[in-house]
Amino acid sequence: MRKNGVLMAISSLPSGYGIGDLGPGAFSFVDYLAETGVNIWQILPFNRLGYGNSPYQTASSIAGDEIYISIDNLVEDGYLALREISHFDEDATRVDYDAVRWFKAKYLRKAFAHFQENFPRYERAYTVFLEENPWVYNYSVFLTLKDENNLTCWTNWIPAHRDWIKNRDLNLTPYEEDIAYYQFLQFIFFSQWDRLKHYANESGIEIMGDLPYYVGIDSLDVWENQQCFLLAQDGEPSYVAGVPPDYFNEDGQRWGNPIYNWDVLQKDGFRFWIERLRLNMNVFDSIRLDHFRAFDTYWKIAAEEDTAIVGAWIEAPGYAFFDALFQALPDINIVVEDLGDLRPEVLALRDHYGFTGMEIMQFSFGKRRLPAPKRAVGENTIAYTGTHDNQTTLGWFLELKETDQKKVKSYLKRHGYKGSISEQMIQYTLDSGANVAIIPVWDILGLDDSARMNTPSTIGPPNWEWKLADYDLFEEKLDSYAAWLTQYGRTAFSPPQAGET
Repeated sequence: MRKNGVLMAISSLPSGYGIGDLGPGAFSFVDYLAETGVNIWQILPFNRLGYGNSPYQTASSIAGDEIYISIDNLVEDGYLALREISHFDEDATRVDYDAVRWFKAKYLRKAFAHFQENFPRYERAYTVFLEENPWVYNYSVFLTLKDENNLTCWTNWIPAHRDWIKNRDLNLTPYEEDIAYYQFLQFIFFSQWDRLKHYANESGIEIMGDLPYYVGIDSLDVWENQQCFLLAQDGEPSYVAGVPPDYFNEDGQRWGNPIYNWDVLQKDGFRFWIERLRLNMNVFDSIRLDHFRAFDTYWKIAAEEDTAIVGAWIEAPGYAFFDALFQALPDINIVVEDLGDLRPEVLALRDHYGFTGMEIMQFSFGKRRLPAPKRAVGENTIAYTGTHDNQTTLGWFLELKETDQKKVKSYLKRHGYKGSISEQMIQYTLDSGANVAIIPVWDILGLDDSARMNTPSTIGPPNWEWKLADYDLFEEKLDSYAAWLTQYGRTAFSPPQAGET
């Protein structure tokens, strides 16, 4: 069956608390998807946000950010009393992360107090959770010590704190309460997540997670696995990640993430990567593996360079890694982000393992090439109008030259697509030869670049802040969207046969 999906970050869901969360708004979203015939909900990483509130610069590859914990669910589950709750910025269309985090913290602390006072009620489930997720303890120590060091990066902590992960010499007794609090937050987060995911799966919706290729320096991943990265004596990166200059960025992109020490990783049987993927495999139905090309070759930049202009392409042991991965996790379901100007070896690596790649339909048009034939997209592909890193479809179209706008309009009209430019591009994507087509919510809504999630090479607002105030416009659009899913053979429903009513 040709599948379809919708891209929507949890942070962008409507809620009464200034940010989307794992509560009623998420369950309503699942209901809308199921009623429309959608098969897949693709989310962005939900891990604890780091620098710039980017979901691709997180404090852990697996830990959930407590900012997404539903206050409403805490009330429903008895951790909080309804009379204690007030809403926060209910009509927000942008996320103020600092304000939301401060607002929610007082309720999370109250819920923790209730948990401690009534611990026997939760003890069995809590104990099982910690036994099944031993990473939670080190993560909780990491955040506790980070708090003790004024939220600075672990490389700047006092030596006794910085080196605990290596020698365990520090007495953590004075910090037990805070460590327990962070463990509690993970227990609650994944209790709520598991409930939502189960509801989605029961409704016929698969959830596709998103795993960044690199991790941030200020993360449990690096603190706990320093030998797996190219670091200087002080723990700071000696080399950092990015991509070289291209058509869109004359200085390239200097991301700043530490580079992997692939020699150490390979000698260890790629333990760090396999465990990282195993944990995510247990959380999602499928995983979108970001920046796939770096498993073939990655851009290595000396840390002292201010831009990504000076660097070198270094080969990675891609085949050895994926052979080890599938031996360890034969049932893992991966799709890969294979966008950009790639050397043939990247595509050979992708095809050797039969990975599903990606196609951005906006890129069928533009300054450098004419529209591609609508069936040119390969079957083993996920087609998107655009992703979180692209302009919205309307924003993209409005910035085209008038001659290119006419070219796009002519092509889409010639193939029978109707409606606004966003609606026509959605039909064009659904009509492609790809086995899966995924449409971002902002394109279903027909929004301009005020709804853009992220502009690569930029940091801070307005990146990652867009959210829905309510579902009113989304609900209005779903009848047309459902009709297109049926028309292009992508719905989970069976259309009536001749003679049926």
